[in-house]
Amino acid sequence: MAGTLTGGEPAAASGPRPVPAAVRTALYAAGVVARRLLLLAVLLAAVFAAVELLPGDAATATSERGETAADLAARRRLLGLDRPVAERFWDWMTGLPTGDLGTSARGEPVAGLLAHPFPNTLLLGGLALLVTLVVSVALGCWAAARPGGGIDRTVSASATGILALPEFVVAVALVLVFALWTDWLPAVTLTDADGSPASWRMLVLPVLALAVPQIGWNTRIVRAALADEAKAPHIETAVLDGLPRHRILTHHLLPGALPTVAAGIATSTGMLLGGAVVVETIFNYPGIGSVLAGAVTDRDSPVIAGVVAVTGAVITGVLLLADLVRAWASGGRT
Repeated sequence: MAGTLTGGEPAAASGPRPVPAAVRTALYAAGVVARRLLLLAVLLAAVFAAVELLPGDAATATSERGETAADLAARRRLLGLDRPVAERFWDWMTGLPTGDLGTSARGEPVAGLLAHPFPNTLLLGGLALLVTLVVSVALGCWAAARPGGGIDRTVSASATGILALPEFVVAVALVLVFALWTDWLPAVTLTDADGSPASWRMLVLPVLALAVPQIGWNTRIVRAALADEAKAPHIETAVLDGLPRHRILTHHLLPGALPTVAAGIATSTGMLLGGAVVVETIFNYPGIGSVLAGAVTDRDSPVIAGVVAVTGAVITGVLLLADLVRAWASGGRT
């Protein structure tokens, strides 16, 4: 009989079954991670090539006074500098999945060199990211509460001015005001026996130096996202229904602006980690800035690539999280 099987049971519905949302999300995340890992691999190859183009090499940069040409040649063989750069890069990349970041030009494991400085940099960058998120959302919402008013114009103009300030300019100004003039906060960072900052007060100025420019950037993003969302029909309906302004902001405007805000904050992650190298140098902060500076001086490709790899992995994770938040927020809107 049509529509039934030989056993009398109804025939299965034709056509492919819909893919569950969890599977779609997993496939999307896997695709994003694969693309960004490929981009990171290209960046790491560029790092090896760039170091190769610098004058001198790791053997010369790390040589001791009085070493002969034969000593330098032996050091080059020991460091593998007599092999093509592509071959050295491939050997380094094959150890990366196991956590092996290679050996520095001075014979130290790169993973060990980064074991203490990198968590300190993550602490600095994480605190700066948190301050950026809280302050920029608060300022953006404050400006959006009275569109076109004095507060809105003041916040927007101030954010534009702050955005143009480099981290080192902000850092010098903070040191001048809060360390030299008022003596409220220390200008340099002292460390404990484990290599971490000795006091939370030593984190305040470096965190602010990193966060202030990103606050300007993200405040503009939040304000623009809220302005775009305010044009949506459901917002106009909420206003006509007489809902309180704060409820419209927290229950309607902010959820709709979340994808754009998440993208802006995720973009700031790379800027914060990049700016940390400069800020750490100014405040003598025990992060990867000093390690990277020494590696560039030594023409040390494995150390430079190791710093790029670990920071790139962190940035990739944050960008993936932002993509998932955007996908969830966009899919959840009605």
